[in-house]
Amino acid sequence: MIRKLARSIRQYKRDTILTPLSMTLEVIMEVLLPIIMADLIDNGISAGNSAIVWRDGLLLAGVSILSLLSGLLGGVFGARASSGFARNLRHDMYYRLQDYSFSNIDKFSTSSLITRLTTDVSNVQNAFQMLIRMAARSPLMLIFSAIMAFSVNARLALIFLCVVPFLAVGLTYVATHAHPVFRKVFKTYDSLNNVVQENVRGMRVVKSFVREDYEDKKFEDISGQVCTLFTKAERIIALNSPLMQFAMYACTLLISWFGAKFILSSVGQPNAMTTGELNSLLTYSMQILGSLMMLSFMFVMLTISRASGERICEVLDEQSDLHSPENARTEISDGSVDFDGVSFSYAGNKKRLCLEDVNLHIHSGETIGIVGGTGSSKSTLVQLIPRLYDATEGVVKVGGHDVKEYDLEALRNSVAMVLQKNVLFSGTIRENLRWGNPDATDEELVAACRLAQAHEFIEGFPQGYDTFIEQGGSNVSGGQKQRLCIARAILKKPKILILDDSTSAVDTRTDALIREGMKKIIPGTTTFIIAQRVSSVMDADKIIVLDGGRVNGFGTHDELMQTNEIYREVYTSQTKGGGDYDE
Repeated sequence: MIRKLARSIRQYKRDTILTPLSMTLEVIMEVLLPIIMADLIDNGISAGNSAIVWRDGLLLAGVSILSLLSGLLGGVFGARASSGFARNLRHDMYYRLQDYSFSNIDKFSTSSLITRLTTDVSNVQNAFQMLIRMAARSPLMLIFSAIMAFSVNARLALIFLCVVPFLAVGLTYVATHAHPVFRKVFKTYDSLNNVVQENVRGMRVVKSFVREDYEDKKFEDISGQVCTLFTKAERIIALNSPLMQFAMYACTLLISWFGAKFILSSVGQPNAMTTGELNSLLTYSMQILGSLMMLSFMFVMLTISRASGERICEVLDEQSDLHSPENARTEISDGSVDFDGVSFSYAGNKKRLCLEDVNLHIHSGETIGIVGGTGSSKSTLVQLIPRLYDATEGVVKVGGHDVKEYDLEALRNSVAMVLQKNVLFSGTIRENLRWGNPDATDEELVAACRLAQAHEFIEGFPQGYDTFIEQGGSNVSGGQKQRLCIARAILKKPKILILDDSTSAVDTRTDALIREGMKKIIPGTTTFIIAQRVSSVMDADKIIVLDGGRVNGFGTHDELMQTNEIYREVYTSQTKGGGDYDE
Protein backbone atom coordinates (compact mmCIF):
# COMPACT_ATOMS: atom_id res chain seq x y z
CA MET A 1 0.00 0.00 0.00
CA ILE A 2 2.74 2.48 0.98
CA ARG A 3 4.67 1.83 -2.22
CA LYS A 4 1.58 2.41 -4.35
CA LEU A 5 0.69 5.65 -2.56
CA ALA A 6 4.31 6.85 -2.73
CA ARG A 7 4.11 6.88 -6.55
CA SER A 8 1.99 10.02 -6.25
CA ILE A 9 4.88 12.02 -4.73
CA ARG A 10 6.59 12.45 -8.11
CA GLN A 11 7.74 16.07 -8.65
CA TYR A 12 7.62 16.75 -4.91
CA LYS A 13 10.47 14.37 -4.09
CA ARG A 14 12.85 17.27 -3.46
CA ASP A 15 10.55 18.82 -0.85
CA THR A 16 9.92 15.39 0.64
CA ILE A 17 13.68 14.87 1.11
CA LEU A 18 14.43 18.42 2.31
CA THR A 19 11.75 18.22 5.01
CA PRO A 20 13.40 15.49 7.13
CA LEU A 21 16.85 17.05 6.52
CA SER A 22 15.60 20.35 7.92
CA MET A 23 14.03 18.56 10.86
CA THR A 24 17.32 16.71 11.52
CA LEU A 25 19.19 20.01 11.73
CA GLU A 26 16.53 21.33 14.11
CA VAL A 27 16.94 18.26 16.35
CA ILE A 28 20.71 18.65 16.49
CA MET A 29 20.37 22.28 17.53
CA GLU A 30 17.79 21.46 20.19
CA VAL A 31 19.91 18.65 21.65
CA LEU A 32 22.86 21.05 21.99
CA LEU A 33 20.84 23.60 23.98
CA PRO A 34 20.73 21.67 27.34
CA ILE A 35 24.52 21.07 27.27
CA ILE A 36 25.21 24.76 26.64
CA MET A 37 22.70 25.66 29.35
CA ALA A 38 24.38 23.30 31.84
CA ASP A 39 27.76 24.88 31.13
CA LEU A 40 26.21 28.34 31.51
CA ILE A 41 24.78 27.44 34.94
CA ASP A 42 27.77 25.49 36.35
CA ASN A 43 30.73 27.42 34.91
CA GLY A 44 29.17 30.79 34.29
CA ILE A 45 26.43 31.77 36.72
CA SER A 46 27.50 29.59 39.68
CA ALA A 47 31.20 30.47 39.22
CA GLY A 48 30.44 34.15 38.60
CA ASN A 49 32.35 34.10 35.31
CA SER A 50 30.75 36.78 33.11
CA ALA A 51 32.89 35.87 30.08
CA ILE A 52 31.42 32.35 30.02
CA VAL A 53 27.94 33.79 30.59
CA TRP A 54 28.32 36.07 27.54
CA ARG A 55 29.87 33.32 25.42
CA ASP A 56 27.26 30.70 26.28
CA GLY A 57 24.46 33.27 26.05
CA LEU A 58 25.43 34.22 22.50
CA LEU A 59 25.90 30.58 21.62
CA LEU A 60 22.43 29.80 22.97
CA ALA A 61 20.94 32.62 20.90
CA GLY A 62 22.70 31.46 17.73
CA VAL A 63 21.71 27.83 18.18
CA SER A 64 18.10 28.82 18.96
CA ILE A 65 17.84 30.98 15.83
CA LEU A 66 19.31 28.19 13.68
CA SER A 67 16.87 25.72 15.23
CA LEU A 68 13.99 28.12 14.54
CA LEU A 69 14.98 28.63 10.90
CA SER A 70 15.46 24.92 10.21
CA GLY A 71 12.09 24.15 11.83
CA LEU A 72 10.45 26.87 9.75
CA LEU A 73 11.97 25.51 6.53
CA GLY A 74 10.89 22.02 7.51
CA GLY A 75 7.32 23.26 7.90
CA VAL A 76 7.37 25.02 4.52
CA PHE A 77 8.86 22.03 2.69
CA GLY A 78 6.52 19.63 4.49
CA ALA A 79 3.40 21.65 3.64
CA ARG A 80 4.44 21.92 -0.01
CA ALA A 81 5.24 18.20 -0.26
CA SER A 82 2.03 17.04 1.45
CA SER A 83 -0.21 19.39 -0.56
CA GLY A 84 1.44 18.31 -3.80
CA PHE A 85 1.17 14.66 -2.78
CA ALA A 86 -2.57 15.07 -2.13
CA ARG A 87 -2.99 16.88 -5.46
CA ASN A 88 -1.27 14.06 -7.35
CA LEU A 89 -3.21 11.43 -5.43
CA ARG A 90 -6.55 12.99 -6.35
CA HIS A 91 -5.31 13.37 -9.93
CA ASP A 92 -4.33 9.68 -10.11
CA MET A 93 -7.65 8.54 -8.64
CA TYR A 94 -9.68 10.80 -10.91
CA TYR A 95 -7.87 9.67 -14.05
CA ARG A 96 -8.23 6.05 -12.95
CA LEU A 97 -11.99 6.61 -12.72
CA GLN A 98 -12.02 7.87 -16.32
CA ASP A 99 -10.67 4.49 -17.44
CA TYR A 100 -13.34 2.51 -15.58
CA SER A 101 -15.98 0.62 -17.47
CA PHE A 102 -19.60 0.78 -16.32
CA SER A 103 -19.17 -2.53 -14.50
CA ASN A 104 -16.16 -1.12 -12.59
CA ILE A 105 -18.15 1.93 -11.56
CA ASP A 106 -20.99 -0.32 -10.40
CA LYS A 107 -18.65 -1.68 -7.69
CA PHE A 108 -18.28 1.76 -6.09
CA SER A 109 -21.15 4.04 -5.21
CA THR A 110 -20.90 7.71 -6.17
CA SER A 111 -20.94 8.72 -2.51
CA SER A 112 -18.11 6.31 -1.73
CA LEU A 113 -15.95 7.69 -4.55
CA ILE A 114 -16.56 11.25 -3.32
CA THR A 115 -15.51 10.29 0.22
CA ARG A 116 -12.36 8.59 -1.09
CA LEU A 117 -11.42 11.62 -3.19
CA THR A 118 -11.97 14.08 -0.34
CA THR A 119 -11.94 12.81 3.26
CA ASP A 120 -9.69 9.82 2.67
CA VAL A 121 -7.14 11.83 0.68
CA SER A 122 -7.11 14.51 3.40
CA ASN A 123 -6.42 11.86 6.05
CA VAL A 124 -3.55 10.43 4.03
CA GLN A 125 -2.22 13.94 3.33
CA ASN A 126 -2.13 14.76 7.06
CA ALA A 127 -0.43 11.46 7.83
CA PHE A 128 2.13 12.05 5.07
CA GLN A 129 2.97 15.52 6.37
CA MET A 130 3.38 14.18 9.89
CA LEU A 131 5.42 11.28 8.59
CA ILE A 132 8.03 13.31 6.70
CA ARG A 133 8.33 15.79 9.56
CA MET A 134 7.89 13.76 12.74
CA ALA A 135 9.30 10.48 11.41
CA ALA A 136 12.67 12.23 11.17
CA ARG A 137 12.38 14.57 14.13
CA SER A 138 10.92 12.32 16.84
CA PRO A 139 13.17 9.22 16.48
CA LEU A 140 16.30 11.38 16.13
CA MET A 141 15.30 13.50 19.09
CA LEU A 142 14.67 10.34 21.09
CA ILE A 143 18.03 8.80 20.15
CA PHE A 144 20.17 11.93 20.50
CA SER A 145 18.53 13.01 23.75
CA ALA A 146 18.92 9.52 25.20
CA ILE A 147 22.61 9.44 24.25
CA MET A 148 23.18 12.85 25.82
CA ALA A 149 21.20 11.89 28.92
CA PHE A 150 23.30 8.73 29.43
CA SER A 151 26.47 10.75 28.91
CA VAL A 152 25.40 13.16 31.67
CA ASN A 153 24.28 10.51 34.20
CA ALA A 154 23.79 6.91 33.16
CA ARG A 155 22.08 5.85 36.42
CA LEU A 156 19.35 8.50 36.22
CA ALA A 157 18.92 7.92 32.48
CA LEU A 158 17.90 4.30 33.20
CA ILE A 159 14.57 5.70 34.42
CA PHE A 160 13.59 6.29 30.78
CA LEU A 161 13.95 2.59 29.98
CA CYS A 162 11.41 1.70 32.66
CA VAL A 163 8.52 3.41 30.87
CA VAL A 164 9.19 1.95 27.39
CA PRO A 165 7.45 -1.45 27.95
CA PHE A 166 4.49 0.36 29.52
CA LEU A 167 4.11 2.65 26.50
CA ALA A 168 4.65 -0.19 24.00
CA VAL A 169 1.76 -2.20 25.45
CA GLY A 170 -0.52 0.84 25.43
CA LEU A 171 0.25 1.86 21.85
CA THR A 172 -0.17 -1.70 20.58
CA TYR A 173 -3.62 -1.84 22.16
CA VAL A 174 -4.61 1.49 20.59
CA ALA A 175 -3.45 0.47 17.10
CA THR A 176 -5.02 -2.98 17.03
CA HIS A 177 -8.39 -1.84 18.37
CA ALA A 178 -8.79 1.52 16.63
CA HIS A 179 -8.07 0.51 13.01
CA PRO A 180 -11.13 -1.80 12.51
CA VAL A 181 -13.42 0.87 13.97
CA PHE A 182 -12.07 3.54 11.63
CA ARG A 183 -12.72 1.29 8.62
CA LYS A 184 -16.36 1.09 9.73
CA VAL A 185 -16.41 4.88 10.22
CA PHE A 186 -15.35 5.60 6.63
CA LYS A 187 -17.82 3.07 5.21
CA THR A 188 -20.56 4.81 7.18
CA TYR A 189 -19.32 8.13 5.77
CA ASP A 190 -20.11 6.69 2.33
CA SER A 191 -23.68 6.03 3.43
CA LEU A 192 -23.95 9.51 4.94
CA ASN A 193 -22.82 11.10 1.67
CA ASN A 194 -25.26 8.91 -0.22
CA VAL A 195 -28.19 10.10 1.93
CA VAL A 196 -27.20 13.75 1.42
CA GLN A 197 -26.71 13.24 -2.32
CA GLU A 198 -30.09 11.55 -2.75
CA ASN A 199 -31.83 14.27 -0.77
CA VAL A 200 -30.24 17.11 -2.75
CA ARG A 201 -30.92 15.44 -6.10
CA GLY A 202 -34.50 14.59 -5.18
CA MET A 203 -35.33 17.83 -3.35
CA ARG A 204 -38.33 18.55 -5.57
CA VAL A 205 -39.71 15.05 -5.02
CA VAL A 206 -39.15 15.27 -1.26
CA LYS A 207 -41.02 18.56 -1.06
CA SER A 208 -43.82 17.52 -3.40
CA PHE A 209 -44.53 14.43 -1.27
CA VAL A 210 -43.96 16.35 2.00
CA ARG A 211 -41.30 13.87 3.14
CA GLU A 212 -38.96 16.33 4.85
CA ASP A 213 -39.49 14.70 8.25
CA TYR A 214 -38.69 11.27 6.82
CA GLU A 215 -35.49 12.56 5.20
CA ASP A 216 -34.54 14.34 8.43
CA LYS A 217 -34.98 11.08 10.34
CA LYS A 218 -32.95 9.16 7.76
CA PHE A 219 -30.12 11.68 7.98
CA GLU A 220 -30.29 11.69 11.77
CA ASP A 221 -30.01 7.89 11.89
CA ILE A 222 -26.96 7.67 9.63
CA SER A 223 -25.21 10.67 11.21
CA GLY A 224 -25.91 9.06 14.60
CA GLN A 225 -24.12 5.93 13.41
CA VAL A 226 -21.12 8.03 12.35
CA CYS A 227 -21.13 9.74 15.74
CA THR A 228 -21.34 6.44 17.62
CA LEU A 229 -18.52 4.82 15.67
CA PHE A 230 -16.31 7.90 15.83
CA THR A 231 -16.90 8.17 19.56
CA LYS A 232 -15.91 4.54 20.00
CA ALA A 233 -12.75 5.06 17.94
CA GLU A 234 -11.85 8.30 19.70
CA ARG A 235 -12.28 6.66 23.10
CA ILE A 236 -9.61 4.17 22.14
CA ILE A 237 -7.40 6.89 20.68
CA ALA A 238 -7.91 9.02 23.80
CA LEU A 239 -6.02 6.44 25.86
CA ASN A 240 -2.87 7.61 24.13
CA SER A 241 -2.72 11.02 25.83
CA PRO A 242 -3.04 9.90 29.49
CA LEU A 243 -0.48 7.15 28.85
CA MET A 244 2.04 9.69 27.60
CA GLN A 245 1.22 12.24 30.29
CA PHE A 246 1.62 9.63 33.00
CA ALA A 247 4.99 8.51 31.61
CA MET A 248 6.22 12.10 31.22
CA TYR A 249 5.33 13.28 34.71
CA ALA A 250 6.47 10.02 36.32
CA CYS A 251 9.91 10.39 34.70
CA THR A 252 10.13 14.07 35.69
CA LEU A 253 9.22 13.24 39.26
CA LEU A 254 11.68 10.34 39.54
CA ILE A 255 14.55 12.30 37.96
CA SER A 256 13.93 15.25 40.27
CA TRP A 257 13.69 12.99 43.31
CA PHE A 258 16.74 10.88 42.63
CA GLY A 259 18.69 13.76 41.09
CA ALA A 260 18.32 15.87 44.21
CA LYS A 261 19.50 12.93 46.31
CA PHE A 262 22.54 12.41 44.06
CA ILE A 263 23.48 16.09 44.31
CA LEU A 264 23.22 16.12 48.11
CA SER A 265 25.02 12.81 48.56
CA SER A 266 27.89 13.66 46.21
CA VAL A 267 28.77 17.15 47.46
CA GLY A 268 32.53 17.57 47.56
CA GLN A 269 33.25 14.42 45.54
CA PRO A 270 35.25 14.58 42.28
CA ASN A 271 32.39 13.33 40.04
CA ALA A 272 29.65 15.09 41.96
CA MET A 273 26.43 15.76 40.10
CA THR A 274 25.84 19.46 39.52
CA THR A 275 22.69 21.57 39.33
CA GLY A 276 23.35 22.26 35.68
CA GLU A 277 23.53 18.54 34.90
CA LEU A 278 20.24 17.93 36.72
CA ASN A 279 18.69 20.77 34.74
CA SER A 280 19.98 19.31 31.47
CA LEU A 281 18.65 15.86 32.43
CA LEU A 282 15.22 17.33 33.08
CA THR A 283 15.35 19.05 29.70
CA TYR A 284 16.41 15.81 28.00
CA SER A 285 13.62 13.98 29.78
CA MET A 286 11.10 16.45 28.35
CA GLN A 287 12.64 16.05 24.90
CA ILE A 288 12.63 12.26 25.11
CA LEU A 289 9.07 12.03 26.37
CA GLY A 290 7.93 14.76 24.01
CA SER A 291 9.35 12.82 21.09
CA LEU A 292 7.63 9.68 22.38
CA MET A 293 4.36 11.60 22.54
CA MET A 294 4.81 12.83 18.96
CA LEU A 295 5.59 9.28 17.88
CA SER A 296 2.41 8.11 19.54
CA PHE A 297 0.40 10.86 17.82
CA MET A 298 1.99 9.88 14.53
CA PHE A 299 1.10 6.29 15.31
CA VAL A 300 -2.52 7.32 15.88
CA MET A 301 -2.60 9.35 12.66
CA LEU A 302 -1.16 6.44 10.69
CA THR A 303 -3.80 4.17 12.24
CA ILE A 304 -6.54 6.50 11.01
CA SER A 305 -4.96 7.04 7.61
CA ARG A 306 -4.29 3.34 7.12
CA ALA A 307 -8.00 2.73 6.62
CA SER A 308 -8.16 5.68 4.22
CA GLY A 309 -5.05 4.49 2.36
CA GLU A 310 -6.55 1.05 1.86
CA ARG A 311 -9.73 2.59 0.42
CA ILE A 312 -7.69 4.79 -1.93
CA CYS A 313 -5.66 1.80 -3.09
CA GLU A 314 -8.88 -0.06 -3.87
CA VAL A 315 -9.68 2.68 -6.41
CA LEU A 316 -6.13 2.72 -7.81
CA ASP A 317 -5.92 -1.09 -7.98
CA GLU A 318 -9.24 -1.52 -9.77
CA GLN A 319 -8.54 -2.47 -13.37
CA SER A 320 -10.99 -1.81 -16.17
CA ASP A 321 -12.42 -5.00 -17.60
CA LEU A 322 -12.65 -3.35 -21.03
CA HIS A 323 -9.46 -2.89 -23.02
CA SER A 324 -8.54 -2.15 -26.59
CA PRO A 325 -6.82 -5.18 -28.15
CA GLU A 326 -3.35 -5.09 -29.66
CA ASN A 327 -3.39 -4.01 -33.31
CA ALA A 328 -6.98 -2.87 -32.79
CA ARG A 329 -9.14 -1.76 -35.71
CA THR A 330 -9.53 2.00 -35.88
CA GLU A 331 -11.82 2.26 -38.91
CA ILE A 332 -15.52 1.41 -38.73
CA SER A 333 -16.66 0.71 -42.28
CA ASP A 334 -20.40 1.30 -41.79
CA GLY A 335 -23.16 1.39 -39.20
CA SER A 336 -24.40 -2.18 -39.55
CA VAL A 337 -25.04 -3.97 -36.24
CA ASP A 338 -25.36 -7.70 -35.56
CA PHE A 339 -26.26 -9.54 -32.38
CA ASP A 340 -25.30 -13.20 -32.66
CA GLY A 341 -26.57 -15.31 -29.76
CA VAL A 342 -26.05 -12.46 -27.30
CA SER A 343 -26.83 -12.91 -23.61
CA PHE A 344 -25.90 -10.52 -20.83
CA SER A 345 -25.85 -10.32 -17.03
CA TYR A 346 -24.68 -7.34 -14.99
CA ALA A 347 -23.33 -9.66 -12.32
CA GLY A 348 -21.68 -11.98 -14.85
CA ASN A 349 -23.97 -14.73 -13.54
CA LYS A 350 -25.32 -16.85 -16.38
CA LYS A 351 -28.24 -17.90 -14.20
CA ARG A 352 -29.47 -14.30 -13.89
CA LEU A 353 -29.47 -13.00 -17.46
CA CYS A 354 -30.92 -9.60 -18.37
CA LEU A 355 -30.71 -10.38 -22.09
CA GLU A 356 -31.00 -13.90 -23.42
CA ASP A 357 -30.22 -15.36 -26.86
CA VAL A 358 -30.60 -12.15 -28.90
CA ASN A 359 -30.13 -12.60 -32.65
CA LEU A 360 -30.58 -9.47 -34.74
CA HIS A 361 -29.12 -8.26 -38.03
CA ILE A 362 -29.44 -4.55 -38.80
CA HIS A 363 -28.25 -2.93 -42.03
CA SER A 364 -26.32 0.32 -42.14
CA GLY A 365 -28.53 3.40 -42.40
CA GLU A 366 -31.67 1.72 -41.05
CA THR A 367 -33.82 3.28 -38.38
CA ILE A 368 -34.64 0.75 -35.68
CA GLY A 369 -37.32 1.28 -33.05
CA ILE A 370 -37.18 -0.57 -29.74
CA VAL A 371 -40.24 -1.01 -27.53
CA GLY A 372 -40.98 -3.09 -24.50
CA GLY A 373 -42.16 -2.95 -20.93
CA THR A 374 -40.22 -1.49 -18.03
CA GLY A 375 -37.29 -3.76 -17.18
CA SER A 376 -37.26 -5.51 -20.56
CA SER A 377 -33.57 -4.50 -21.01
CA LYS A 378 -34.04 -2.02 -23.85
CA SER A 379 -31.23 0.25 -22.60
CA THR A 380 -29.02 -2.73 -21.81
CA LEU A 381 -29.27 -3.93 -25.41
CA VAL A 382 -28.00 -0.67 -26.95
CA GLN A 383 -25.24 -0.23 -24.33
CA LEU A 384 -23.54 -3.31 -25.77
CA ILE A 385 -23.06 -1.56 -29.14
CA PRO A 386 -20.44 1.05 -28.03
CA ARG A 387 -19.09 -1.58 -25.64
CA LEU A 388 -20.09 0.15 -22.44
CA TYR A 389 -20.52 -3.43 -21.27
CA ASP A 390 -19.27 -6.66 -22.83
CA ALA A 391 -21.75 -9.40 -23.68
CA THR A 392 -21.69 -12.34 -21.27
CA GLU A 393 -22.31 -14.73 -24.18
CA GLY A 394 -22.38 -14.30 -27.93
CA VAL A 395 -20.92 -11.63 -30.21
CA VAL A 396 -21.92 -8.05 -30.94
CA LYS A 397 -20.69 -6.81 -34.32
CA VAL A 398 -20.44 -3.30 -35.75
CA GLY A 399 -19.47 -2.84 -39.38
CA GLY A 400 -19.15 -6.63 -39.73
CA HIS A 401 -16.53 -7.03 -36.97
CA ASP A 402 -16.71 -7.97 -33.32
CA VAL A 403 -16.77 -4.81 -31.18
CA LYS A 404 -13.92 -6.33 -29.14
CA GLU A 405 -11.65 -6.01 -32.17
CA TYR A 406 -11.98 -2.21 -32.29
CA ASP A 407 -10.02 0.45 -30.47
CA LEU A 408 -12.41 1.66 -27.77
CA GLU A 409 -11.97 5.33 -28.60
CA ALA A 410 -12.51 4.75 -32.31
CA LEU A 411 -15.61 2.64 -31.66
CA ARG A 412 -17.20 5.12 -29.27
CA ASN A 413 -16.38 8.05 -31.55
CA SER A 414 -18.52 6.33 -34.18
CA VAL A 415 -21.47 5.89 -31.82
CA ALA A 416 -23.45 8.78 -30.34
CA MET A 417 -25.85 8.19 -27.46
CA VAL A 418 -28.60 10.31 -25.95
CA LEU A 419 -29.34 8.57 -22.68
CA GLN A 420 -32.50 8.41 -20.60
CA LYS A 421 -30.93 10.68 -17.99
CA ASN A 422 -29.95 13.70 -20.03
CA VAL A 423 -26.78 15.28 -18.65
CA LEU A 424 -25.66 18.84 -19.31
CA PHE A 425 -22.56 20.29 -17.71
CA SER A 426 -22.10 23.71 -16.18
CA GLY A 427 -21.00 26.05 -18.94
CA THR A 428 -22.54 27.82 -21.92
CA ILE A 429 -24.87 26.16 -24.40
CA ARG A 430 -22.13 26.49 -27.00
CA GLU A 431 -19.63 24.67 -24.75
CA ASN A 432 -22.11 21.88 -24.03
CA LEU A 433 -22.87 21.36 -27.72
CA ARG A 434 -19.18 21.13 -28.57
CA TRP A 435 -18.88 18.03 -26.41
CA GLY A 436 -20.16 16.35 -29.58
CA ASN A 437 -17.53 17.99 -31.77
CA PRO A 438 -14.92 20.34 -30.23
CA ASP A 439 -14.13 21.76 -33.69
CA ALA A 440 -17.71 22.45 -34.76
CA THR A 441 -18.30 25.83 -36.36
CA ASP A 442 -21.11 28.13 -35.30
CA GLU A 443 -22.95 27.24 -38.52
CA GLU A 444 -22.75 23.53 -37.65
CA LEU A 445 -24.03 24.24 -34.13
CA VAL A 446 -27.03 26.11 -35.52
CA ALA A 447 -27.76 23.37 -38.10
CA ALA A 448 -27.70 20.64 -35.43
CA CYS A 449 -29.93 22.68 -33.15
CA ARG A 450 -32.39 23.34 -35.96
CA LEU A 451 -32.60 19.60 -36.60
CA ALA A 452 -33.14 18.95 -32.87
CA GLN A 453 -35.77 21.72 -32.73
CA ALA A 454 -33.63 23.58 -30.20
CA HIS A 455 -32.58 26.67 -32.18
CA GLU A 456 -35.82 28.57 -31.59
CA PHE A 457 -35.77 28.41 -27.80
CA ILE A 458 -31.99 29.07 -27.69
CA GLU A 459 -32.50 32.27 -29.69
CA GLY A 460 -35.19 33.21 -27.17
CA PHE A 461 -32.57 33.47 -24.42
CA PRO A 462 -31.02 36.95 -23.99
CA GLN A 463 -27.51 35.58 -24.54
CA GLY A 464 -28.46 32.96 -27.14
CA TYR A 465 -25.83 30.26 -27.54
CA ASP A 466 -23.72 31.91 -24.83
CA THR A 467 -26.42 31.33 -22.21
CA PHE A 468 -24.90 29.72 -19.13
CA ILE A 469 -26.23 26.29 -18.18
CA GLU A 470 -26.29 25.66 -14.44
CA GLN A 471 -25.03 22.38 -12.97
CA GLY A 472 -27.15 19.50 -14.24
CA GLY A 473 -29.08 21.84 -16.57
CA SER A 474 -31.30 23.03 -13.73
CA ASN A 475 -32.16 26.31 -15.50
CA VAL A 476 -33.70 24.65 -18.61
CA SER A 477 -36.78 22.46 -18.89
CA GLY A 478 -36.73 18.71 -19.43
CA GLY A 479 -37.73 19.05 -23.07
CA GLN A 480 -35.11 21.72 -23.72
CA LYS A 481 -32.48 19.59 -22.07
CA GLN A 482 -33.40 16.61 -24.27
CA ARG A 483 -33.23 18.65 -27.47
CA LEU A 484 -29.82 20.08 -26.53
CA CYS A 485 -28.54 16.55 -25.89
CA ILE A 486 -29.87 15.39 -29.27
CA ALA A 487 -28.13 18.31 -31.00
CA ARG A 488 -24.91 17.46 -29.18
CA ALA A 489 -25.12 13.85 -30.40
CA ILE A 490 -25.86 14.91 -34.00
CA LEU A 491 -22.75 17.14 -34.02
CA LYS A 492 -20.68 14.01 -33.53
CA LYS A 493 -21.70 12.90 -37.05
CA PRO A 494 -21.84 9.27 -35.92
CA LYS A 495 -22.28 6.12 -37.94
CA ILE A 496 -24.68 4.88 -35.24
CA LEU A 497 -27.05 7.12 -33.26
CA ILE A 498 -28.82 5.78 -30.17
CA LEU A 499 -31.78 7.72 -28.77
CA ASP A 500 -32.71 6.11 -25.46
CA ASP A 501 -36.21 7.47 -24.71
CA SER A 502 -34.72 10.86 -25.49
CA THR A 503 -37.90 12.58 -26.72
CA SER A 504 -40.17 11.61 -23.83
CA ALA A 505 -40.28 15.20 -22.55
CA VAL A 506 -41.22 16.80 -25.90
CA ASP A 507 -44.62 16.92 -27.56
CA THR A 508 -45.52 14.54 -30.39
CA ARG A 509 -45.25 17.29 -33.04
CA THR A 510 -41.69 18.18 -32.00
CA ASP A 511 -40.86 14.47 -31.80
CA ALA A 512 -42.06 14.00 -35.37
CA LEU A 513 -40.09 17.03 -36.61
CA ILE A 514 -36.90 15.69 -35.03
CA ARG A 515 -37.35 12.26 -36.64
CA GLU A 516 -38.15 13.80 -40.00
CA GLY A 517 -35.08 16.04 -39.79
CA MET A 518 -32.79 13.11 -39.01
CA LYS A 519 -34.03 11.22 -42.08
CA LYS A 520 -33.11 14.16 -44.32
CA ILE A 521 -29.85 15.36 -42.76
CA ILE A 522 -28.20 12.12 -41.54
CA PRO A 523 -29.73 9.47 -43.84
CA GLY A 524 -26.66 7.18 -43.74
CA THR A 525 -26.64 6.90 -39.95
CA THR A 526 -28.02 3.77 -38.33
CA THR A 527 -30.48 5.06 -35.72
CA PHE A 528 -31.84 3.20 -32.71
CA ILE A 529 -34.89 4.81 -31.09
CA ILE A 530 -36.00 3.48 -27.70
CA ALA A 531 -39.45 4.88 -26.97
CA GLN A 532 -42.53 4.42 -24.85
CA ARG A 533 -44.75 6.01 -27.52
CA VAL A 534 -45.48 3.81 -30.49
CA SER A 535 -45.85 6.94 -32.61
CA SER A 536 -42.11 7.58 -32.16
CA VAL A 537 -41.13 4.27 -33.78
CA MET A 538 -43.98 3.23 -36.08
CA ASP A 539 -42.27 4.85 -39.08
CA ALA A 540 -38.96 3.03 -38.38
CA ASP A 541 -37.60 0.56 -40.92
CA LYS A 542 -37.78 -2.21 -38.31
CA ILE A 543 -39.07 -2.41 -34.73
CA ILE A 544 -37.69 -4.67 -31.99
CA VAL A 545 -40.16 -5.83 -29.33
CA LEU A 546 -38.42 -6.92 -26.12
CA ASP A 547 -40.11 -8.89 -23.37
CA GLY A 548 -38.22 -10.08 -20.30
CA GLY A 549 -34.85 -9.72 -22.01
CA ARG A 550 -35.87 -11.76 -25.07
CA VAL A 551 -36.73 -10.58 -28.57
CA ASN A 552 -40.46 -11.15 -28.84
CA GLY A 553 -40.86 -9.59 -32.25
CA PHE A 554 -38.84 -7.96 -35.04
CA GLY A 555 -40.31 -6.38 -38.13
CA THR A 556 -42.08 -3.37 -39.59
CA HIS A 557 -45.05 -1.72 -37.93
CA ASP A 558 -47.53 -3.43 -40.25
CA GLU A 559 -45.89 -6.84 -39.78
CA LEU A 560 -45.91 -6.56 -35.99
CA MET A 561 -49.54 -5.41 -35.95
CA GLN A 562 -50.39 -8.65 -37.72
CA THR A 563 -48.10 -11.04 -35.84
CA ASN A 564 -47.10 -9.65 -32.43
CA GLU A 565 -49.65 -9.49 -29.62
CA ILE A 566 -47.52 -7.34 -27.30
CA TYR A 567 -46.93 -4.66 -29.94
CA ARG A 568 -50.60 -4.70 -30.99
CA GLU A 569 -51.72 -4.23 -27.39
CA VAL A 570 -49.36 -1.30 -26.87
CA TYR A 571 -50.46 0.34 -30.12
CA THR A 572 -54.17 -0.04 -29.51
CA SER A 573 -53.92 1.15 -25.91
CA GLN A 574 -52.15 4.32 -27.04
CA THR A 575 -54.20 5.09 -30.14
CA LYS A 576 -57.67 3.65 -29.50
CA GLY A 577 -57.84 3.56 -25.73
CA GLY A 578 -57.27 -0.18 -25.68
CA GLY A 579 -59.71 -1.12 -28.42
CA ASP A 580 -59.24 -4.04 -30.80
CA TYR A 581 -57.08 -3.61 -33.86
CA ASP A 582 -59.16 -3.53 -37.03
CA GLU A 583 -57.52 -5.75 -39.54
